[in-house]
Amino acid sequence: MNIALIAHDKKKNDIVRFATAYIKTLEEHTLFATGTTGLRIEQETGLQVHRFQSGPFGGDQEIGAMIANNKMDVVLFFRDPLTAQPHEPDIAALIRLCDVYSVPLATNMGTAEVIIKGLERGDLSWRKIVRGEKGEHHELD
Repeated sequence: MNIALIAHDKKKNDIVRFATAYIKTLEEHTLFATGTTGLRIEQETGLQVHRFQSGPFGGDQEIGAMIANNKMDVVLFFRDPLTAQPHEPDIAALIRLCDVYSVPLATNMGTAEVIIKGLERGDLSWRKIVRGEKGEHHELD
């Protein structure tokens, strides 16, 4: 599966700790991240991560394009709800795309753990319902 890892500045330590805790699960998947977040994860865990631009420089939009093209399966976005972000419209667009394309989105560690535990169990039933057996997107009635 393709998994995006994104974290605001004050949440970067959290996402690195998360990646460290779930390294065995994450190494079984293809990882993508915004610039600095991806670099920190690579350096501190040894995981291979495809890095996009930093969020404020278009990284959120690059991940959004993957979502819109059915090339992203999960987004783990550790947001800082207490700090204003200069690229808030990009963040809102990314979240909206996850909703439009039914891509599971975790915005905090608790929800990310639930998603990772589902991946560990191999519970991908949501993909079969929303994307069909061959991975294409289908609207739900």
